[in-house]
Amino acid sequence: MARRKPILAITSGEPAGIGPELVAMLAERHAEQPFAARLVLFGDFAMLARRAARIGLSPRYVEYDPTNLEPANQGVEIWNQSCAAAVTPGQLDPANAHSVMTMLQHATDGCATGAFDALVTGPVQKSVLMDAGIPFIGHTEFLAERTHAPRVVMLLVGGIDSAPLRVALATTHIPLKDVAGALTRTSLAQILLVVARELQAKFSIASPRIAVCGLNPHAGEGGHLGREEIEVIAPAIADVRDAGFAGVSGPLSADTLFVPDHVRHYDAVVAMYHDQGLPVLKATSFGRSINVTLGLPFPRTSVDHGTALDLAYDPAGAATADAGSLIAAVELAIDLAARR
Repeated sequence: MARRKPILAITSGEPAGIGPELVAMLAERHAEQPFAARLVLFGDFAMLARRAARIGLSPRYVEYDPTNLEPANQGVEIWNQSCAAAVTPGQLDPANAHSVMTMLQHATDGCATGAFDALVTGPVQKSVLMDAGIPFIGHTEFLAERTHAPRVVMLLVGGIDSAPLRVALATTHIPLKDVAGALTRTSLAQILLVVARELQAKFSIASPRIAVCGLNPHAGEGGHLGREEIEVIAPAIADVRDAGFAGVSGPLSADTLFVPDHVRHYDAVVAMYHDQGLPVLKATSFGRSINVTLGLPFPRTSVDHGTALDLAYDPAGAATADAGSLIAAVELAIDLAARR
């Protein structure tokens, strides 16, 4: 009996941003070169159709039917999630914030219950969610809370000179002044263990080689520029090596670690804070890199960019957005789902 194709839940993100255009481009790509998966979009059916037409596309959208286990067509299915208010491209409206959250909740819950094999998320606008009174820090934190995952890790996947570059974060969306206080030996060891185990399970890397950044310049300069490397990071690395992952190295100075000839010797880098690792990855891979959440009970990938309200606003309705990151996120989600 042939194995069924994985079913992906794909959220269209902030309706005023480029998400609706990106999923239209994805659907057109699916019609021309079908993905090895069943794609189910979450969003307002009528709005998604209008936004596709606005940029001159006519994707084959069909209504999602959860009882039809093997749809014969190559169309992209939509699980309708109605917006509360009319959408104007490029103009945020807090009235639609709860619609965005409901869409994300339904897609997450569907993955958690096994109705879908993986989650791909479009970009959301955190500011408008918070303006509407929703305490949304980011997808990573939301997914951890919604699935009751004990420890999740944000991983960005890109490349340098055709070599893979994977950057995981020890802390995510917190102010820089709070980073040192958020790092503890126990929490960092847990994060490193998640990264090591997920590299094995999700990326089929039997003996992961992981480089761990220091927090301070020059990895603390032997304690002269800070003691976090000595008192927190090095002990956490020792704990993980004692747990059987001998390929974990550090703490290393971030300013030289990312030199291509150096970083290519590692399967992943763990940066201590958001803007320590991601600027390097986005400088080399923006528009092609993928956000992956490690530690969830299902695969989750996402685009590497935001809502690009300026592109969505374009009065000419030109298809100026680039769906490369979304296509890459879908392809990786399919691969990760197949490895489960």
